[in-house]
Amino acid sequence: VQLQASGGGLVQAGGSLRLSCAASGSWLSIISMGWYRQAPGKQRELVASITSGGSINYAESVKGRFTISRDNGKTTVFLQMNSLKPEDTAVYYCNALIIRWSGRSDYWGQGTLVTVSS
Repeated sequence: VQLQASGGGLVQAGGSLRLSCAASGSWLSIISMGWYRQAPGKQRELVASITSGGSINYAESVKGRFTISRDNGKTTVFLQMNSLKPEDTAVYYCNALIIRWSGRSDYWGQGTLVTVSS
């Protein structure tokens, strides 16, 4: 299983960015996909996630500003980030919880850097 993330970059405060993450490989089912982020000197934290059934969860700090969505095939997840703040600066990681024949595992993308300037 591979997760290919894209869409990071440099943006001014108040601007927008859209991240994408496409899963490829073979599996029995995808339980959930989502985005985490890790700022310098801080622990990795959940930003947003969406389950196979469509349940969505957001970190309190991004509610009302970020929107997670997915394609019809449910193998690509998007994160629309609006009203970005300098504190949103971090490396954003795509995550997928997937069931394969060997069991259930977490998979991670390579990370994409989001920098918000003030």
